[in-house]
Amino acid sequence: MYKILTFNNISVKGLDRLPRESYEVASEIQHPDAVLLRSYKLHDWNVPDTLKAVGRAGAGVNNIPVDKMTQRGIPVFNAPGANANAVKELVLSGMLLSARNLLGAWDYTRNLSGTDEALAKSVEAGKKQFVGFELAGRTLGVIGLGAIGVKVANAAVALGMNVMGYDPHITVKNAWQLSAEVKQAANVDDMLAQVDFVTVHVPLIDATRGMINADRLANAKPGLTVMNFSRGGIIDDKAVCEALDADKLNAYVCDFPTNDLLKQKGVIALPHLGASTNEAEDNCAIMVADQIRDYLEDGTVINSVNFPEMYMPRNGAGHRLMVVNSNVPHMIEQISKVIANAGLNIIDMLNRSRGEVACTLVDISAPVTQNVVDEMKQIEGVLTVRVL
Repeated sequence: MYKILTFNNISVKGLDRLPRESYEVASEIQHPDAVLLRSYKLHDWNVPDTLKAVGRAGAGVNNIPVDKMTQRGIPVFNAPGANANAVKELVLSGMLLSARNLLGAWDYTRNLSGTDEALAKSVEAGKKQFVGFELAGRTLGVIGLGAIGVKVANAAVALGMNVMGYDPHITVKNAWQLSAEVKQAANVDDMLAQVDFVTVHVPLIDATRGMINADRLANAKPGLTVMNFSRGGIIDDKAVCEALDADKLNAYVCDFPTNDLLKQKGVIALPHLGASTNEAEDNCAIMVADQIRDYLEDGTVINSVNFPEMYMPRNGAGHRLMVVNSNVPHMIEQISKVIANAGLNIIDMLNRSRGEVACTLVDISAPVTQNVVDEMKQIEGVLTVRVL
């Protein structure tokens, strides 16, 4: 029986992927084999020795001590792309809200009073102050062409917009899905000089912190609308506020309110709604639950942020062993020697590495004894050993 600890409300559709006859799932559980969470901050959590995997029902993993998990031989899974459509629709909403002054117009209308005839006169008199512009023919810049960025770019093309994309690390898979009408920007500065809207879809790391800053905004196209539905910190909020005060920008639409932003004219700040749809929550939970189950039962690794991808089909015979170790020389040699010394025959083997960690899946002809597991754990550099 596997024990799964949940730190947030995880969609029932995701939890239903874990059969109750072999999985115990609860928000309070001792000695968990895996953790499922959304935004819960795991950095100060005392990691139990039983923990084998962490699943984040979302894309970002800033709330998880990934390095610490890696050192313990624990994979961290996420759900990239599961909330892509939800974020895409929010980006489109952000463009429409800012281009048509919809929030200001709504606020004006809801504060009107008087007879219907008086209201009609006030509407006609006041609407001229909310004149906006159409999206068709305008240019959108998309920084980061992952699952979300590609959907945003393609949707903007469908709306009749010109689209520029920038991502020096775009995958072949995402490149195939991207509309041929999306033009490539040489760099971020080149993009900002040409676009009417810019949206960022990159993780918050040292290289992306403050990506849109005062220097770049100074050389941006006048009237630019900046959108951030990725992570707070990627946009320099202070620089954006100064650019708005100087009438350099049209608007700033973001999902990460701060006190400074709430006081700033021209800012549309939303309460982190990016993945807040029933469909996105279901998709994220289903994806990460499947990944946790595949790892616990078969050693399969898909969508891990710190482990290499691992998949070795079971042929119906043999007993599977999984070894996680530091990525150093001679590990396969030592693992194989322990197996051979126990008189066991290797049917199949898969070894992959990523950064400082390596994983080995081994299908063996006979049951693996506890003595074999204990001896393998004594190898310097071995982090975890599991019989699956």
